[in-house]
Parts: sequence; structure tokens; C-alpha cells
Amino acid sequence: MKRILIVESSPRGSESASRKLAGKVRARLEAQYPEARIAERDLVHDKLPHLDEPALQAMTTQDPLEAESLKAALHLSDLLTEELLSSDLLVIASPMWNFGIPSSLKAWIDHVVRVGKTFNYIGAKVEGLAKEKKAILILASGGVFSEGPWKSWDTVEPYLRQILGFIGIEDVQTVRAEGMNIPPLAIHAVPNGEKAVEALVI
Repeated sequence: MKRILIVESSPRGSESASRKLAGKVRARLEAQYPEARIAERDLVHDKLPHLDEPALQAMTTQDPLEAESLKAALHLSDLLTEELLSSDLLVIASPMWNFGIPSSLKAWIDHVVRVGKTFNYIGAKVEGLAKEKKAILILASGGVFSEGPWKSWDTVEPYLRQILGFIGIEDVQTVRAEGMNIPPLAIHAVPNGEKAVEALVI
């Protein structure tokens, strides 16, 4: 393990359960892989822009001259994509908001899921280009979504697993802090997540 990328998306700072667990994951990785380079992409501080018309044109044009003229529009996307592709392990820490991910994380995904960079079309099929990488999802939620009556409302883990698989990352593990808004469960949410961190196969 030479390079690790940690993507943070919660704006709650030290109160964030996903950030607390991401810190535990990072500490374990630093102990287990002391020579690894760990990069952190904090989407709260970095405030990535959502894709605009020039960026979308640059991503989709087939005209080499137009692509060259729009190259500057893809500078940030190129940087983020290279950051992902150069990593052996991707750690994504996210809260669940309204049964989905924060828009900042969606913006990051839109910048790095790119044809010719992280996936290619091969006839009617798609080939992920970010193969032989691993990922860890660190998810925090007010309710319990890994099982029980609300499981079908969880669009976070299925979506992230699907998008990672689309670009070729299929070795994905999940750590959860669940029941953060349910008093009897909240006190156990982060400790249970910490136990899951200890059980990760990394």
C-alpha cells in the first residue's frame, strides 16, 4: 500500500461521526502502512464547484481543437481524477442526508467519473479503469439502514458501491455509525463503528 486517498464530506467538524471514524481508519492505516502517502480531500474546505457548461463540453467533445480550447475547464477535474487513479486505497466518509449523500460528494463523483479517464465504453459494455484498488466507505446516519424496516431507504451505500464498481473498484468494505438520532442507539453508534474499523481487512 503506497498511496491512500481519504475523501471527507461532513461539515460538522469534531461533532461528525463519519469524521471520527475516518480518523480511526487513518490511524490504523498509518500504523499498518507507515511508508504510505496519505492524501486528504476535504470537500467542506475545498468547496468543489459543480460541473458547469464548459467542463461538460470539454468532457464530451470529440473535436480535438475544441478539447484543447476547453482544456482549462478540466484542470480541477484532471487533478481530482489523477489523485484517485494514483491511489491504492480510497476512503470515503459521508453522512446520510435525506437518504442520500451531500451534494459536495456528488460534485466530487461527477469530477472523477469520466469517460477515457476512469471508465471506457467498449461496444455496448463499460470497462472501469480504476481497477485493482480498494475502497472503504464510512457512513453515518440518524437512523438504522443496514437492516430492519428502513433498509430499503438506504440509497447511500448501494449508490456508492455501484459508482465505484462502474469505475472498476469492486473490493469495497463499509463501516457505519447508525442510529445517531435515536437516543437508545446514539451512545453506541460510534463505538460500534470503531469495532467495525478494527475488523476491516486492510
